Amino acid sequence: MEKIALPQKIEFIEGASASHKQVIIEPCYPGYGATIGNALRRVLLSSLPGAAAIGVKIKGADHEFMTLPHVKEDVLELILNLKKLRLKVFSDEVVKLELDARGEKEVKAADIKKNSLVEVANPNLVLGHITDMAGSLSMEISVAQGAGYITVESRESAKNEIGYIEMDSIFSPVLSVGVNIENVRVGKMTNWDKLILDLTTDGTITPEAAFQEAVDILINQFNALVEKTDKEEAAEIKKTAKAEIEPATEAAVEDKKSKKRGRPKKHE
Repeated sequence: MEKIALPQKIEFIEGASASHKQVIIEPCYPGYGATIGNALRRVLLSSLPGAAAIGVKIKGADHEFMTLPHVKEDVLELILNLKKLRLKVFSDEVVKLELDARGEKEVKAADIKKNSLVEVANPNLVLGHITDMAGSLSMEISVAQGAGYITVESRESAKNEIGYIEMDSIFSPVLSVGVNIENVRVGKMTNWDKLILDLTTDGTITPEAAFQEAVDILINQFNALVEKTDKEEAAEIKKTAKAEIEPATEAAVEDKKSKKRGRPKKHE
């Protein structure tokens, strides 16, 4: 049987920014461009670890369906803007960030008070607008590490402070992954695949690092299947060996009993 050839070349091509690159993998065995590309795309979009806001406490707001004096956006709009925050969190615990803006101004992520445990990757993100010099916007933003997309309903319920508003969170550091497959020539064959991944991250991770993490996740998943098969084979071999030994042992014991029964008694 003909072996399925492995890709021989991988290349990262610069994109419009440092967080955007094309990953070219070639040549892939016919049909394997889609097989490898779709697997990588699913993992890149759903399984890489990242960080996001998970809740917020806004001064003057008890729930998300409120408005604040001298603030252009309502609370719901402020929450939607907070979901766009791109972060690096250097703690396994929930970290609370403080924002206290006053006076007429455009409130940006850069206005969040500096914290040694958190790095904001998009400081120019507009969070809201204060429309009067008498206005203010004070928030306590809870951020944490995670993976994928987690809704408020699926998060473990905990007793929160009054006024704390929980948020759905998008932790994935990958913004988009495009998969394109072109034909490439290998010898006389022209139906081999050239896989092109168009990869864009949020700036908290490089495209190269994101790609490598996705590959590692897939390798670990398949290695688990291999290890399981090996363990099953070892258990089967052990079971077979035990089955072969037991009859032989039983026969030896039976033979020993027979000899004892046939031995003449000693006369005193």
